[in-house]
Amino acid sequence: MTSTPPSYPVNLCLAGHRVLVVGGGPVAARKVEGLLQAGACVTVIAPAAVSAIAENPEVVWHRRAYQPGESGAYRLVVTATSDPAVNAMVARDCEAANVFVNSADDPDNCTLTLPSVARRGDLQVAVSTGGRSPALARWLRQRIEREIDSGYATLLELLAETRCDAKAAFGTSELPGWEDALDGGLLELVRVGRTVEARALLRRHLGLAPDGLEAERIGERIRPTRARPWLERPVSAANKSGNDSAATHQAHTDLSALLEALAS
Repeated sequence: MTSTPPSYPVNLCLAGHRVLVVGGGPVAARKVEGLLQAGACVTVIAPAAVSAIAENPEVVWHRRAYQPGESGAYRLVVTATSDPAVNAMVARDCEAANVFVNSADDPDNCTLTLPSVARRGDLQVAVSTGGRSPALARWLRQRIEREIDSGYATLLELLAETRCDAKAAFGTSELPGWEDALDGGLLELVRVGRTVEARALLRRHLGLAPDGLEAERIGERIRPTRARPWLERPVSAANKSGNDSAATHQAHTDLSALLEALAS
């Protein structure tokens, strides 16, 4: 067992920020792809680069070796070289400039490690072994990916929408009821397309009033006019001129049926 304190997991907001990747091989290309997806402005420094880097118009590629001290101009640095001396030089420069650095397959030269991530829309599940076994992290991530279907992305949208409503209604979204709602079948309802029912279940658990669509559905269930056309039956001339007892009996019959419909 290691005595090193555990790392502190974070999600970095890199959109619009400059990130340096040192190295131009396939591993560097995978790092570049993930950084671009995060919105980073990526610069690559390497004497040679694979086509995924060299031909990517979103990447600034400097076809040369890394120069001492240049890491300090970036928000984040990633090294992906096969040269331990280069990795160590970049790590020293980053330490001096207070810049976080990740060195692929070289944990001794890292001040951050990159987890293996399963994604479905805005849902991200990260698996990290603290740099000790990337293979285990990938294996676990693949298992998680098989579990996280598209229903989770829809569920996340529903939860985020309702969280905004809760904050507007109560001034906070830190309410009891979230876990009970999730345990109460929210995902199962979403997976079969019963989103309105899922929303109603969630709002009940949080103490929120029904939203507009849910209220409309409730109204449709208690309004009998469309479902029971007998309420719109025209009165014939014979009924108008018939005896009072027959008309009274019919009115009582219709009233009883209406009460029964409203109660159903």
